[in-house]
Amino acid sequence: MVTDAFPAQSGHLTVTRSDVGDVRVVSLCGELDHAARDAIGDALHPPAGAEGPRTVVDLTGVTFMDSSGINLLIAAHRAAQDAQGWLRVAGARPSVLRVIELVGVDRLVPCHPTLRQALEN
Repeated sequence: MVTDAFPAQSGHLTVTRSDVGDVRVVSLCGELDHAARDAIGDALHPPAGAEGPRTVVDLTGVTFMDSSGINLLIAAHRAAQDAQGWLRVAGARPSVLRVIELVGVDRLVPCHPTLRQALEN
């Protein structure tokens, strides 16, 4: 596993990117809300020119997510699809997963209980 030394912090969110094989893992820790949008920036979007990008968003450390987080997941999903790739969610806590399910994002973006399962499927 290769990890970028790129923890970006803003308010109560930390973003870390790593590579597991050819899958990019974006790990978030803290609160995923309007104030955190800028900290995430393009971390969830495929790199420019990438073909077939595969990204797992690890939400294990996310304690709160509002509609801003939902919008970021939808935008990242669309960007991955446009580049013929995919986006998956891993490790969402029950309260965060509930928000994802309430708005139906789990029907667009596959959600897995663990990072390992998201990487294997």
